[in-house]
Amino acid sequence: MDIKKLQAVDPAAYADAADGYLAISDMADAAKDRIDKHIAKVMEKANEGEAADAAQKQLAKLSRNFSYTTVECGLMCGALNGFSSEIAAPRRRLIEALDDAKSLSYTVDANGSVSYPAGGENELTGEKVAGGTVAGVTGFFGHGLGPDMSGLLSPNPHRAKAQDIADRIAHAVQEATEIDDRYSKALKKLEAAPGLTVDTQTWTDVAGDADAVDSAASEYIKEHLPLDKSPADRKKWWDGLSDEQRDEYRRAFPEIIGNLDGIPSDVRDGANRENLDILIGKLSGEDSERAKTQLDALQSIRQQLQDNAAKQLVDPKEPPMYLLGIGDEGLGRAVVAFGNPDKSKNVSAYVPGLGTALDKGFAGGDVKRAYDTAVDARNIDPSSASIVWLGYDPPQLDAPQDAATLLSDADVMSAHDAEAGAPAYNSFMGGLAATNDHRDPHLVAIGHSYGSRLVGAATQEPGGIPGADDIILVGSPGTGVNHAEDLGVGKDHVFVGAAANDPVTHLPSKKEAVAGTVGYLGGGPIGAYVLGDIADQGDDDLWFGKDPASEAFGARRFKVSDGPVPLLDGQGLTPAHSNYFNPARDKDPVSAANIAAVVADRPDLVTWDKYR
Repeated sequence: MDIKKLQAVDPAAYADAADGYLAISDMADAAKDRIDKHIAKVMEKANEGEAADAAQKQLAKLSRNFSYTTVECGLMCGALNGFSSEIAAPRRRLIEALDDAKSLSYTVDANGSVSYPAGGENELTGEKVAGGTVAGVTGFFGHGLGPDMSGLLSPNPHRAKAQDIADRIAHAVQEATEIDDRYSKALKKLEAAPGLTVDTQTWTDVAGDADAVDSAASEYIKEHLPLDKSPADRKKWWDGLSDEQRDEYRRAFPEIIGNLDGIPSDVRDGANRENLDILIGKLSGEDSERAKTQLDALQSIRQQLQDNAAKQLVDPKEPPMYLLGIGDEGLGRAVVAFGNPDKSKNVSAYVPGLGTALDKGFAGGDVKRAYDTAVDARNIDPSSASIVWLGYDPPQLDAPQDAATLLSDADVMSAHDAEAGAPAYNSFMGGLAATNDHRDPHLVAIGHSYGSRLVGAATQEPGGIPGADDIILVGSPGTGVNHAEDLGVGKDHVFVGAAANDPVTHLPSKKEAVAGTVGYLGGGPIGAYVLGDIADQGDDDLWFGKDPASEAFGARRFKVSDGPVPLLDGQGLTPAHSNYFNPARDKDPVSAANIAAVVADRPDLVTWDKYR
C-alpha cells in the first residue's frame, strides 16, 4: 500500500463485489433448500432401485456443495464489505490531505514528502525564509529524508502546515497498510482449489476461514453490530435494517447473528444451521476428548433437525425445531426450541443443572425434555413453545456414588456457576420478550436441579428476569432466596415440583450435612441417606436456602410421582431426579402434565400437592 494505490482504491467497487458474492450465497442456499425439501423428497417417493439410490447420493453431494458455497460466499461478502468500510476512512483522510496541499501549492512526492515554498522573514537578515521539504511516508518512519527538527521553529509559516499534511498522509497510509494486510490474509484463506470435494476436512477448513474473517473484520463488527446493546435495542436495530443488510450480516457472520439475543428466532435458526456445519468441521479437526464429546452432541442435534423437518411433512402438529444458540466455549453451548418462540403466546425456557454439558446426554435427554414439554403444552394451547437453554457451565460431578461425595464437591455446593450464568440467561429471556409478536406474551422460567439456583440468581439481577410471568422449580436444592415472593413474579406464580425420593430436593443444610456424613461413616450410602433424611425432619432449610416445597417458602407445590427410592430400587443415587419432564407412564406423567399446564398458562389444570 502506498499513496498512489490508496488514492486509486474504490471502496464502492469492493462493496459491489460483496453484493455479488451475497447474491451467489443466496442462490446457493435457495438451490440447497429446493434439493432437500422438494427434489430429493419427490424422487424418494417416486423411484426405487440402484439408479434411484445413485441419484439420491448425487443429490446429497450437490446439496453439500451448495451448502459450502452458501457459507463461503457469505464469508467473502463479510470480508469485502469489511474492507470497503474500513479502507474508506484512511482514503478519505489521504485525499483531504492532498487537497489541502494542492490548495496551498505544495508538492507531494510519491513517498509522501511535502515541499513548500519560501515564506516569512528572517529576523536577523530581513530576508525571506527559503522553502523546503518535510518527511513523507518513508521519512516519517525514520528513513530517507527525516524531519528537520530545527525547522519546527522556522519563521516560514508554510513549514508547520507542510509537516501537518505530511503527518496526515503518513498516518493514512500506515492505517491503510494495516487494513489491507488483515483482509488480504483473510481473503487468501477463502481461496478454494478446483475440483474441491466437500467433506469433513473441508468444513474444518471453513471453520478456519470463518475465524480468519471474524478476526480481520473485528473492527467492522464492533462498529456495525450492536454487540454491547440490550436485546430490545438489538431488535430495534434489526428492524431498522434493509433486507439486504440483514442478509449480509446473517451470511457473513452466522456465529454472531445466530447467538445474538434480540434477533428474531427464525433468523437465529437459519444462521445457526450454517454455524452448526462450521462448528462440526472445527471440532472434527481437534483431537481432545472435549472436542469428541461436543462433536457427538452436535451431530445428534443436526440429525434431530433433519428428522424434525421430515416429521413436519407428514404431521403438521409436530412442533418445529429451532436452533437458537450453538457454541463450543466452556462445556459447550446449545439453545434448542420446539415451537416458534416469536409466534407462540406461551414460551418456556428451561435451565438444566448438575452434570449438564454439550454431550450425548444433553442432546438425547435435555433436548427431549424441551420437546416433551412443547408437545404436552401445545395439546393444551397450540400457541406454545418450549426451550432448553444451555448457556452456562453447570457444575460437574464424576458419577457420584453417595451423598458424602456430592456434599464434598466444592463446585456443586457453590453458587458461583449459577451467579456467573444468570446475566446470560436474563439476556436470553430479554431477547424472547423483545422478539415475540404478541403484545403480552406469557414467559415461563424453568429451573431443574442446579438450574433452579441459576433461575434464583437471575431473579436477583437488577430488574429480575425480563418478561417472566411464571417460574417453575423442579428437583431444586434451593434458589438462594428464602421466600417465593422474593423471586419477583409474585408467590402465586412460583410453582414447585419435588419428588419424595429425589435426594437433591432433600440436599441438607450445613447442619444436616454433618448428620449425613456421620450416617455415611456408620452405614455407607444408605446410612447417609437415612440419617440425612431424619435430620431433615421439621427443618425447611436446604443447602441453597429454604426448601421451595415448604410452606415457609410459600410457592405453589404441584403433584409429582414419588419416583424410585435411591439405591434401594437398584437405579442409582438419583433416579427420581431425572423424571420430572418425562410423560412416560413408568416415569412421571403427573409432573410432566403439570409443567405443561403452567407453560400453557392454564394453572387451573394443575393438580396440587401439600407442602412438606
